[in-house]
Amino acid sequence: MIYLVIGLLVAGTHGYLVAWNIPGNVLEGLAAIILWPLVAFFAVDLHALIA
Repeated sequence: MIYLVIGLLVAGTHGYLVAWNIPGNVLEGLAAIILWPLVAFFAVDLHALIA
């Protein structure tokens, strides 16, 4: 549960939780929540990987 809460915080601060009406953004948001250590610690840009 804590893992997902941290994932939500990281995804929100890195701009992955905006415009959820576009399917690609939903995928990016969910990926950012699940893969938050990559986003937070290794600066992986999921916008470039998924888009």
